[in-house]
Amino acid sequence: MQRCLEDGRVQPTRHFREELAKEELSFEDVWVVLRSGNIYTQPEQDINSGEWKYRVEGSEPNGRWLVVVVRFKAAETACLITVFCDEARRREG
Repeated sequence: MQRCLEDGRVQPTRHFREELAKEELSFEDVWVVLRSGNIYTQPEQDINSGEWKYRVEGSEPNGRWLVVVVRFKAAETACLITVFCDEARRREG
């Protein structure tokens, strides 16, 4: 992920952009999570494409816990599939 953020490409899908707007998030919020978040669960294989999806999770600056689902097209290309807030894990403070 770090390679994609620094030297590669990060491609948001249309669905990702729609969910970003629906959750009232900015790309900056997502960028914070992609840079500092963690992967807590095993990757899942996409039923349609066969590609592996990863859930990057972490807090954005306002304390909301975000989950960003990513798949890698190549070593230096990350495709942002969706994003959502997990209110159960919201950081207080």
